[in-house]
Amino acid sequence: MPLTKLQFTPGINREGTNYSNEGGWFDGDKIRFRSGFVERIGGWTRSSNNTYIGTARKIFDFVTLASENLLFIGTEQKVYLEDSGTFNDITPIRSTVTLGNNPITTGSAGSGIITATTQAAHGAIVGDFVTFTGLTATDGLTTGQLNIEHSITSVPSATTFTVTTAGAATSGSTAGGGNSKSAAFQLNIGLTSSILGNGWSAGTWGRFTWGSASGSLSGATLRLWFADNFGEDLVFNANDGPIFYWDATNGATTRAVLASSLTGASNVPTTIRKILVSEVDRHVIAFGSNPIDSGIQDPMLIRFSSQESVTDWTPTATNTAGDIRLAKGSEIITATPTSRQILVWTDQALYSMQFLGPPFTFGVSLLGDNIRIAGPNVAVGVNDIVFWMGQENFYVYDGRIQVIPCSVRDYVFNDMNNQQSFKFHGGSISSQTEIWWFYCSASASEIDRYVIYNYSEKVWYYGTLVRTTWNDRATGLRSFPQATGISTDSYVYNHEDGLDDFSTGSAVAINAFIESSDMDIADGQQYMLINKIIPDITFNGSTASNPSASFSIKSRDFSGDSFTESASGSAVRTATSPVEQYTDQVFVRARGRQVAIRVENTAVGVKWRLGSPRLDMRVDGRR
Repeated sequence: MPLTKLQFTPGINREGTNYSNEGGWFDGDKIRFRSGFVERIGGWTRSSNNTYIGTARKIFDFVTLASENLLFIGTEQKVYLEDSGTFNDITPIRSTVTLGNNPITTGSAGSGIITATTQAAHGAIVGDFVTFTGLTATDGLTTGQLNIEHSITSVPSATTFTVTTAGAATSGSTAGGGNSKSAAFQLNIGLTSSILGNGWSAGTWGRFTWGSASGSLSGATLRLWFADNFGEDLVFNANDGPIFYWDATNGATTRAVLASSLTGASNVPTTIRKILVSEVDRHVIAFGSNPIDSGIQDPMLIRFSSQESVTDWTPTATNTAGDIRLAKGSEIITATPTSRQILVWTDQALYSMQFLGPPFTFGVSLLGDNIRIAGPNVAVGVNDIVFWMGQENFYVYDGRIQVIPCSVRDYVFNDMNNQQSFKFHGGSISSQTEIWWFYCSASASEIDRYVIYNYSEKVWYYGTLVRTTWNDRATGLRSFPQATGISTDSYVYNHEDGLDDFSTGSAVAINAFIESSDMDIADGQQYMLINKIIPDITFNGSTASNPSASFSIKSRDFSGDSFTESASGSAVRTATSPVEQYTDQVFVRARGRQVAIRVENTAVGVKWRLGSPRLDMRVDGRR
């Protein structure tokens, strides 16, 4: 029988069965499609060897007037500005309190634990960070060991807390430290996961409807951060928290402060869902804000500052501050800007918010009802088009709302942990015309998978990867898309940089593979024998001296058989052979009613792209 040329439909298709998708790809990992052909994705490297504390949930880069390209990083414990690989802690100070006379007491001899006493309630919780100032040496503990930042290890009472220093007490149970010293408490830490049953983690992300859980949202939802630049400065907030402000003129090592504490501050919102800056008209916009006359959050209220101001939020006849309340839904989920408008999602609808100018400043219009979005960070804007992950479909808005046909829809949405959808997030790699969505599989409590939509080729593919944030090279000054790992892997990574996984600091191979759906001869009435592969693969760009990939032919007799064992208990045949850059043909032996082809590599320094391989397939009888 003559050689059979294999030309597969681009993209992975999991909407039907393996056999019904003959002529297509059925599974893969760490691959992408370009011009219809499959290739391996790029690798990743550490942007620096420095680490941060916690699990990042937001990264955002911007440029100051001094041409500093800074990266905002928000975790459940800290807020940082990364500058040339250095992480500067800008976590706001929640309060500074005065300590009592000789306010610290050492623990047992040889221990570094101390108990501190404040004159007033400190409001701290376990895990918070505190910095002492002015304490004198006590019981063998030096001023250098005391007057630094510490993590609070226990809170015995409203006016006492304990920390562990790097020193060791000489005798133990000794009071000291001097008089009228101070302790600066940083913002209370947040949660690393949503707790089912309260606030946003309930409802459409949990068991019931929106608003059916307890009244307090605080402490039930993992901490998310939202940030935007106001010129060269930065405004940001934690979900359902106040607005913070970082002034670039004070330098990257200066802590952020409450916007309400700035000179001239007037009715700055105290509790908001998300902050955003309208770039063209320069308004700071607070979504899900408390009203002016109340400290209680209204999750459907949008407030905006006066033009060119972070501090003036009081509407008057001479400024452009104001508010708008949306009607459809009970919660604002998120908002994403485009060059012409801001898209605002509630739990039930999608709105367009546009700048109108005086006297109304902004207006809103309903774009669609019964529109759902999976979480606050899954909307991705590219070239004035916005893509997002819904609760059962993927959507695009390009002037009208459309469901994106998805060939992996069931695969993604049927294996998803919706209780942790606050962690889901999206991003883009504009150079590859790709939208990436990261999500938790059904058995995972942390991000472990991604799904990609290539919007120029209109194909889908997916894989496994732990990334808690994503940022495309938005400013143009960062050479690569950047992303972050979990708290045990607290590095910022440059993606599409090199060919391998440099998470550990040295090259580790990325296991990339693609596997086809089954194919047969004469609808499977005849058995086939495959004895030769003529590969069509390029290794251009590889750094390995002798790059190779494995070609496997996997055969079985019936669609119900697994590739490891047939229904009758007999072994299913798999023939695997390495293919190098100069391999012209590979001799194999595989027999069955239907076969699939798999290409993968597990070696460092290998980049590959698959063309149209050919198989020597011949009829081999019916038995």
